[in-house]
Amino acid sequence: MIDFRNTNTLWASILAETLQRLGLTTAVICPGSRSAPLTIAFAQNNKIETIPILDERSASFFALGIAKKSGLVTALICTSGTAAANFYPAIIEARESRIPLLIFTADRPPELRDCHAGQAIDQVKIYANYPNWQAELAIPAACLGMLGYLRQTIVYAWDRSQFPTPGPVHLNIPFRDPLVPISDIAVEALKTQFDMEDFFAGLEPIVAGETSTPPSPPLLRGGVGSAIEQWQKCSRGIIIAGVAQPQFAEKYCRAIAQISQLLNWPVLAEGLSPLRNYAQLNPHLISTYDLILRNRELADKLTPEIALQIGDLPTSKELRNWLEKTKPKRYIIDPSHHNFDPLHGKTTHLRTSPENLATAISFHVPPLTKGGLGGVQTSPSHEYLQLWHNTETQVRQTIDQNFAAINNIIEPKVSWLLSQILPAKTPIFISNSMPVRDVEFFWKPNNLEIKPFVNRGANGIDGTFSTALGVAHRNQSSILLTGDLALLHDTNGFLINNKFVGHLTIILINNNGGGIFEMLPVAKFDPPFEEFFATPQHINFAQLCATYGVEHQKIDDWEQLKEKLSFLPNNGIRVLELATDRRADAKWRQENLSKFAKGL
Repeated sequence: MIDFRNTNTLWASILAETLQRLGLTTAVICPGSRSAPLTIAFAQNNKIETIPILDERSASFFALGIAKKSGLVTALICTSGTAAANFYPAIIEARESRIPLLIFTADRPPELRDCHAGQAIDQVKIYANYPNWQAELAIPAACLGMLGYLRQTIVYAWDRSQFPTPGPVHLNIPFRDPLVPISDIAVEALKTQFDMEDFFAGLEPIVAGETSTPPSPPLLRGGVGSAIEQWQKCSRGIIIAGVAQPQFAEKYCRAIAQISQLLNWPVLAEGLSPLRNYAQLNPHLISTYDLILRNRELADKLTPEIALQIGDLPTSKELRNWLEKTKPKRYIIDPSHHNFDPLHGKTTHLRTSPENLATAISFHVPPLTKGGLGGVQTSPSHEYLQLWHNTETQVRQTIDQNFAAINNIIEPKVSWLLSQILPAKTPIFISNSMPVRDVEFFWKPNNLEIKPFVNRGANGIDGTFSTALGVAHRNQSSILLTGDLALLHDTNGFLINNKFVGHLTIILINNNGGGIFEMLPVAKFDPPFEEFFATPQHINFAQLCATYGVEHQKIDDWEQLKEKLSFLPNNGIRVLELATDRRADAKWRQENLSKFAKGL
């Protein structure tokens, strides 16, 4: 619906209608006066779900979570002033993790800037270089030529949020008074000249997706083709699959499994990718690499010549140090324009997807060598692969036996247990700091098709709860695995409860502080460690949950946790709190992480 009541309502409704026709389904809106024309326009467009959220930082991470889950562009709207500044952390994360967001910040017109007009700051390029593209729109004008400019600028912004690499796009939008829909006869007269179908003719949904066609054999004579020829000759190759949140998880996992089996190479799979949750697809899956590489003798024996790195490197510092020491030739597989080599090694970026690469390799690898372990059994590549297999089996068995015998509540066992008991296909958002590391160490390969989500673009704890709510919104009942500090850092996420549609269970590991700091050298220096690094908050979470009307339960044993997770509710938020001993858990990790592969 186009609103001809005045210039601002016309301008804002053209913007909203253009986005709706392009495929926008969700807009997250923060309250404010200067953004009133935008708020009214989106609220009146019944084909876009509009969600009002009070706190801008929480709102921006909620929008980020929705976009992560759906893979679709999500809009984010706020008023002028510091409201826009509160979007910044989520915009950084969106850029680094390649999530499509459209940010609309309302602003004062030029004549009310730099004159203490109130709620006016410099919003032009406020997000520095993080947006894929950014611009300030012209002052709204009620003429067909300017409406055409607005439409096409919005189309371009939509495109840039998805191509060539998904990410945030920022439009700063100045509005003069009146900000409310007071009628203007001159603007209403324009309605007779406006042909809506002609104005929007040709606008169709534009969505980044599985549109690329597989490469054909003649196109592979160049970089990718010659690389594949080198891989075929390599008897000591590995595939490293890092953090990934693909929209088509099974297709992604099948592609990597195909590459692995065609090359006869093991796949070192990060716990924050879907690969460990589709274990039946990949017989060469290695999940305990971090623990294996703590055995220096084994690490030397497993030195690779070539490594295929799929996307980001895994979290593991042991793996990164090993790659830095052994210096294999690395090929980075990712279709984006980002640089994924923090180690600055001998790397070649192949700007393609694992799916396309799998197709390319199938063209090149002779049929007799296909089928992984079905190839020549005495080949050096088989011996290298078998060493990985044998080591994985023994370390995994040791981990399983160790955890099965632990009856008291300890932090590391939580990730191991969740990987076996969650309902099939459950989305799980994993907080940064210790949870992501325990998942990498201990998440057991399974066939549950669990869907992991994480903010590993900038690796911060800000917005953890709000992002998890965004992932869970209108989705299958979901899980958030978090520590106490990450949850407390985002308690305004509880304000979303009244607009949240779906269910989120928060598995809260409450160790009263920052557990990850216990693993760092600074832990030996107290003071100031406890007060300034561990930063215990001494919060009663039952009382906090009661404030927001959220269900809270203390978990005292593993059987109780299993029972609570065997069936997830359909709506609302609940907190399952596990009280742990931060120092004891750190000591357990320090004593055990290097022991699992000892003596192999």
